[in-house]
Amino acid sequence: MNYYLTAIEGMPKLLECADGALGDFRKARYKDAFQRIYLENQPVLEALEQGYLMVIDKDQYLTNMAEALADSASARMEACKRRGAKDRVLMDLNLAMAVYVLPMILEYKGQSSKLLADKAVDAWKARFPKTNLQAAEFTYIEQGFHKKYCYITTAVCEVLGRPDDCYELNLLRDYRDTYLSSLPDGETLIRKYYDVAPSIVKHIDQSGCPEKVYQDIWQNYLKPCIRMIEDGESENCCRLYEDMVADLEKKYFLRNSGV
Repeated sequence: MNYYLTAIEGMPKLLECADGALGDFRKARYKDAFQRIYLENQPVLEALEQGYLMVIDKDQYLTNMAEALADSASARMEACKRRGAKDRVLMDLNLAMAVYVLPMILEYKGQSSKLLADKAVDAWKARFPKTNLQAAEFTYIEQGFHKKYCYITTAVCEVLGRPDDCYELNLLRDYRDTYLSSLPDGETLIRKYYDVAPSIVKHIDQSGCPEKVYQDIWQNYLKPCIRMIEDGESENCCRLYEDMVADLEKKYFLRNSGV
């Protein structure tokens, strides 16, 4: 069996399967969807590991595999003629990589798995410098559904000394999962938040004064949002929510990504 050929031809298929399963990235369906496509792609993952164990230049082998993923994504991007469509495709590809492809690679737990995931992240960032992809294991992502990925709000509440199941967090999570997700562009906003929020929190934590930053976020965005939700002003809360994501992205994501 030609493990190298099976592996490098299978890398784009990993991304295709992941992209096709984005509709299942929901609390009730993610676990089953991940397990399904993980089993479907088991032969590729096995070929990746066996090829790595047999090849002499292991570093170049992993680089080639990582580049095959990035090449596949670039081809998808080049097929889009409109800028808006490209942005949406890239957002979907980022999510597919983050919640399916990289977790599948790590789930295999071979000698090559962690090294390949790191190579894939590096190749992706080099090809798409405006993104800030990070690798996470399936269990971490699946458990995150219990927090529903309120990265920024969770960080703020931790600074304020509030528990993970506090009133404020539960209210904002419910707002996002009901009102926000029901809007025509709600899923797009949530996906964008998922793409940038972990890096925003990371850069805030490294800013030298994270407590002050989180206090400002609370006063300027989250506290007013909570009041608006309580007063039935869901639309106003949505606009402020969008402002928060845009402002924090500009200050703590784009600036630190060299854009």
